[in-house]
Order: sequence, then C-alpha cells, then structure tokens
Amino acid sequence: MREEDDPSISLIDEFGNNFIDFSPCLLNFFVGGGKAEEEEDKIPQGDHLIFELHSSLQDLYMGGSLKVVLYTGKEGFEILVSSEKVVDLAKAILEKSERKVRLTGLDARDSLRLQAALCLYGNDMEQHVTPVKAGLTWVIGKGSRVEDGFLGANVILKQLEEGSAVRCAMLFSSGPSPHGYSEILSISDEKIGEVTSGGFSPCLKKNIAMGYVETEYHKPSTEVKIVIRGKSNEDAVTKMPFVPTKYYKP
Repeated sequence: MREEDDPSISLIDEFGNNFIDFSPCLLNFFVGGGKAEEEEDKIPQGDHLIFELHSSLQDLYMGGSLKVVLYTGKEGFEILVSSEKVVDLAKAILEKSERKVRLTGLDARDSLRLQAALCLYGNDMEQHVTPVKAGLTWVIGKGSRVEDGFLGANVILKQLEEGSAVRCAMLFSSGPSPHGYSEILSISDEKIGEVTSGGFSPCLKKNIAMGYVETEYHKPSTEVKIVIRGKSNEDAVTKMPFVPTKYYKP
C-alpha cells in the first residue's frame, strides 16, 4: 500500500509543504466499543496522539488530537505512541478501566469492519479496484466529481457514468466460513466472482462474506453459490452493511 501512496505524497512538495514520516518509530492500538468514549478521559497524559472524531490537522500538529472515523464501524479511538512507551501506556489504560477495557487480537477488529461492510486494503480493495467497484462512491464529494478533481478521476468518472462490469457484494454463507479467493458461482454453476473477505459474525451468529461478482448478480436477494473446500453451498447476496452502524454525526 505504501508504495502506491508515495507518488501522491511526493506532490506535497509542489505546494511548498513538508512531509515527515514518523511511522517507523510509532506503534498504535485501538480502543473501541459503545463505551470507549467514557474511557478516553482516563488515559494518562503523555507523549502520544489520540485519533478520535472531528478535530483538525492543525490541532494534531500543535500537539492536540486528530479525530477520525475508524474503520471498524464502531466508535472508538486509536492511539499513536512511541514503541518504547506502548507497553506501559497499554497497561495503564487496562488498570484504570477497572476491567472494562480488555485486550483482543486483530480478528476482533476484522470481524467488526466486515460486519460494517468496510473494505480492507489488500483484501477487498487495492490500486486496481475503484470506489465504483467497491461500492464506495459516497466517499467522493459531488464537488470533486470533475475532470482532474482527484487522482484517478479519468477512470472513476467514466465508471460513474457508464457503470462497472463487476461490483462488490455482501453474502450470507450457509456453509463453512468463507475465505479469500473462494469462488462465487451462479445458480447454474457459472463462475461469476470470488470472495475477498469472510468470517463469522458475532452479532448475527452466522457466516458472512464480502466479494466481487459480475454486476448483474450484486443486488440483494440474488441467489448464488460459494465454493468452500471443493463443495458449493447455496447462499444469497444481502444488503450492506450486515450490521447497522452508528457513526458519530456532529
């Protein structure tokens, strides 16, 4: 992903700005859930940045916090801290939360973002997958939908007008948990796409998947088959997201 970003980052110099990459010396962790905001005030003060909702880049530069919507579909915040201090800070948060905050792995975050129908770069989208294919046209502001209005505009604007041959689809799986690159078939057993992400939904108590199919098959209630371990199971496309999101709205 970083290699694809570098050419765009280099454009910053053309506008007289400087870009400094601090990522090699920083680590991050995420605190999420319905009561995450209550725990934020308990975080010890120190040399770390908290990414939350709706502050400005100027605030971040001056030592404040940058508030953002995180990609789990749940409210929360992400903390950037130097690698030398990350363990001590994590221990302090756990202690002050009185067991309301607990450690978990990346699979938990992956389950949340899949339930929210959010794409993961490297799985569900990459440089050859446009927002039109991924069902993410809502991220392109109407004021930007002009020629040269953004990187890739020549391709994306054409797809907005003419459509895309393939589209992202959400699926329920009646069989085992789907995995990336599982084939998606039509009811007549013709290959129409493949799964890019799949897993068990803790909220719905069933297996779910995200993938790309030929456009005519991407609408909810379309019957399809997912091939898992050589066996096809009759499944169905559903609307996105799997679980309703409650994003912060100022």
